[in-house]
Amino acid sequence: MAKRSLPAGRYFGAFVLIVAALYGLIFFTGTDRTPQLGLDLRGGTTVTLNARTPDGQAPAQEDLELARQIIEQRVNGLGVAEAEVVTEGDSNIIISVPGDNGEQARQLGATAQLRFRPVITGPEPAAPAESAGSEAPTDPATPTTPTEPTDSATPTDPAAPTTSAAPTSAAPSGSAAEDTAEPDPDASPVTQEEATAEYAALTCGTESVAGETSRSEDFVAACSEDGSVKYLLGPTIIEGTEISDASAATEPTTGGWIVLLDFRSGGRQTWAEYTAANVGKNVAFTLDGRVVSAPVINGAINGQTTITGDFDQESATQLANQLKYGALPLTFEQATAQSISTELGAEQLEAGLIAGAIGIALVFLYALVYYRLLGLVMIASLLLSAVVVYACLVLLGREIGFTLSLAGIAGFIVSIGITADSFVVYFERLKDEIREGRTLRSAVPRAWVRARRTILSADAVSFLAAAILYVLAIGDVKGFAFTLGMSTVLDLVVVFLFTHPLMAVLARFKSFGSSRFSGLGRVEHTRRPVTAGPAGGRELVGAGSTDRSTS
Repeated sequence: MAKRSLPAGRYFGAFVLIVAALYGLIFFTGTDRTPQLGLDLRGGTTVTLNARTPDGQAPAQEDLELARQIIEQRVNGLGVAEAEVVTEGDSNIIISVPGDNGEQARQLGATAQLRFRPVITGPEPAAPAESAGSEAPTDPATPTTPTEPTDSATPTDPAAPTTSAAPTSAAPSGSAAEDTAEPDPDASPVTQEEATAEYAALTCGTESVAGETSRSEDFVAACSEDGSVKYLLGPTIIEGTEISDASAATEPTTGGWIVLLDFRSGGRQTWAEYTAANVGKNVAFTLDGRVVSAPVINGAINGQTTITGDFDQESATQLANQLKYGALPLTFEQATAQSISTELGAEQLEAGLIAGAIGIALVFLYALVYYRLLGLVMIASLLLSAVVVYACLVLLGREIGFTLSLAGIAGFIVSIGITADSFVVYFERLKDEIREGRTLRSAVPRAWVRARRTILSADAVSFLAAAILYVLAIGDVKGFAFTLGMSTVLDLVVVFLFTHPLMAVLARFKSFGSSRFSGLGRVEHTRRPVTAGPAGGRELVGAGSTDRSTS
């Protein structure tokens, strides 16, 4: 019974359908046509933040994840495009900003703690340390006396009294106002008398610190963001983590800019009780120990809070971002900051592509010299594999934000050898079948059955190694493992749906099996010719073999 031929058309059709679907998604569902490049290839800045806890232990993972989300929202709120904020290990957060936003990324690395504190004394002019005793200029947007405030925070009901807040002009970065030493969690809270003595001697400088170092239960002496005025503040009323949303808007009746503030359920109740009991008093919003705004409470607020003042669009948006994105459940310090210029990134991309081209060229040369026409099959398979890999990179970059780094390019270069090894296994099995006296057409399916098991086993081992490396590794090594594993899977797709069916089709042509061009000629001389045996049987005689008869 004749052996049924391989339905090569179905395999080719399936492969064409996969490629068409991938490139259809690229051209009809998005605007990106090229893979996203990592910072080491296009230039950018990476800032690593290390979480600090009072007891020196690693922070809770839920706190670290919440901090990551808040920092990511802050980055997006400040308009930094295509930034990436991820956690690493048990206490690090990495901010990656592409392009030439290095200084902006470093400023974003300044973490913050937002707290609402009652104003006991102030605002009062504060002189810089170098000119202590002389009157410092006051911030015209900030109230200079507690009896003549310029800002207020109010309920959203237009008939209700209002609360106003002075607009600020600095990005959410911390500046020294409170002690720079790490607070002792076991120490007694700072009393009002101690804070009053500190307040009397306080001169506001501009030294940057990484976060507010006082505790929520302390009385503190604090400065405004520009250092022009100072305040004596009481223990924290509400932590900034209780804020659910803050946004800049315009007042419907006057058209002036305002800030709308919403609390979570727990914070809303506390805020309602506090505002009802402290109408006419100032409340300070402190970010990293600096007072970003100190509005006057004009009435009990049970719902959305409206902060009014001499705002323009920029200052209102900035205060809203400070309130919305400034509250972190942890204190951070900047561990490392690394910048790569766009020129250096372009040079590294060029070097990586050259290295890949050299690797591919060497594989192509080996295939042509050793396998001849079979080498063309290998080259065609590798080129189609590259077509599929490129489409996958574009779609992964668009859908999950995968970026191609130098380590990822290295993974692809290594995968060239793994992919070529699948073809070598298949072709060598094909040679073994021909050595045993079979024609090319009959050798192809038998060689595939034997080679298939070896190819699947080898690729399974490679994929398992890449998966384990991806799970255990961090940073760029993950990119290497991801590209290596993805290439291994796509290798199977190409070998099963293109290489094997193509060989089945080519084996039908006698010209392809020519010993001169196919690459199989060097094994044909080992075939043992079939001759008549002495007893009417048949005898196989081959080079270097002993005579053996069968009857």
